[in-house]
Amino acid sequence: MIPAAIYARFSTELQSERSIADQIALCADFAAREGLTVVARYDDAARSGGSTLGRDGLQALMADAREGRFDIVIVEALDRLSRDMEDLAGLHKRLTFAGIEIRAVHEGRVDTMLVGLRGLIGQLYREDNAHKIRRGMAGRVGDGLFAGGLTYGYRPVPGEKGRRTIVDAEAAIVRRVFAEFAGGRSPRDIAARLNAEGVAPPRGSRWNASTINGSAARGNGILRNPVYAGRIVWNRVRMIRDPDTGRRLSRVNPPEAWREVAAPELAIVDAALFARVQAMKAGRAARRPERQRRPKHILSGLLRCAGCGGGLSVYGADRSGRRRLRCTRQAESGTCPAPATFYLDSVERAVLAGLGAELRHPEAIAEFVREYHAERKRLAAGAGARRASLERAEAQAAREVARLVAAIAQGQGDPALLGPAATEAEARRKALAAEIETLAAAAPVVTLHPAVLDRYAGLVARLDKALGRALADGEAEAAEALRELVESVTVAPDPEMPGGLYIEVTGRLNALLGAEAFPNGVRGTMVAEDGFEPPTRGL
Repeated sequence: MIPAAIYARFSTELQSERSIADQIALCADFAAREGLTVVARYDDAARSGGSTLGRDGLQALMADAREGRFDIVIVEALDRLSRDMEDLAGLHKRLTFAGIEIRAVHEGRVDTMLVGLRGLIGQLYREDNAHKIRRGMAGRVGDGLFAGGLTYGYRPVPGEKGRRTIVDAEAAIVRRVFAEFAGGRSPRDIAARLNAEGVAPPRGSRWNASTINGSAARGNGILRNPVYAGRIVWNRVRMIRDPDTGRRLSRVNPPEAWREVAAPELAIVDAALFARVQAMKAGRAARRPERQRRPKHILSGLLRCAGCGGGLSVYGADRSGRRRLRCTRQAESGTCPAPATFYLDSVERAVLAGLGAELRHPEAIAEFVREYHAERKRLAAGAGARRASLERAEAQAAREVARLVAAIAQGQGDPALLGPAATEAEARRKALAAEIETLAAAAPVVTLHPAVLDRYAGLVARLDKALGRALADGEAEAAEALRELVESVTVAPDPEMPGGLYIEVTGRLNALLGAEAFPNGVRGTMVAEDGFEPPTRGL
């Protein structure tokens, strides 16, 4: 009996699970008529045929096909495998390479011509179906209904597809957001207050400034969505699937493709307030970039909060003019579990003190890198030699199997002797192949050219010289050199030393060399009575 596998799929969650059972039953009857033995069944429920990615059943089938578990794949129709021309051709190509035939209940044996025809028909059907769905959405919007999806402040009306009704509690939050922004409060402050009061956000676990701000091009967010003023705007974006990852991504459509209709019954804020808010946001966006930009400091973009991993940014100064740092996540949403405020100059001094050992000994880092690569090359050479030896042995076993099989087929020699010899050779080949599979590939060695090491030492010397001068005088040069060497700086209050800072510096060489990229260890504490401030309420 010839071993066969059955594959079944249906597209959307609107279809019944019974569809899978029906397909398998149909394919099983076909197998019985064809004299095939079903040894495996695979299925994907509610999975689109537009991509092979994310279909666990299909991936399992292809993996078992490579292992030679069956000789035939049975499907109800070819579009169950895929409705994409490229994917269907690729599946056929790989199964054919593995010596596996595809048979479809409604089409019989599958060849290249049938794959081409069915692939084209399947893709045209899928694209035509998408056009029909969009046409239906456009008609729904024209009737003042939602085309799909949920929007904060509204809920669907049962039994009336596309119709929405206002949720009073959420509408009150929307009005509050508009009123507070129009009154001068920033989206960050609004988000922090909502989180502090435990107000449930539209999605996720917390409010963020981006939840309130949204995107002008996409018309989303609380402040930019025209539906809150009684206008439904549809087709601002389109969804496309990335052919490499299978993920659906949104792309902004040109304004002429948008569809807008009035829906005054859905208005939550009056048109005048909505227009005022849009004018305020447009005015802020129109400010000259150089006036929006805050002054850079040498650690700008490198600082991280130890409490939550978010960034630290300058947000103001005290009465003496000393600039302060705060967690951006705390500022955005008020949700940092261990918020603290630090003085920028104290953090800078702590970082420079920690880097001092490295700055005085740049040659130690260069030597460490050389020794590291020498050892990595030695290990890689050994692993590579072993793998090459196994691959040669496997190729030799494969040639022996082919020679013996050919001899049996041509009647040369005694099959009773050649058969067991071929079986033994094939077992040896499989064992070698399995060992190659389990043998980890030689880790790639990223070789640093001597000129790179010289440049690194030069950067350290340049940074040391720049930092030796007053920070204000050498800030630009110091910041540029520092970014060549440092990946991030994590800052936290030292729990064992009141008034102290805990600083941990991660260098860019850590990505290659691990935790010991800085051999002298740039991490530790600094005592500074005014090094940080306790958490500030209401941030």
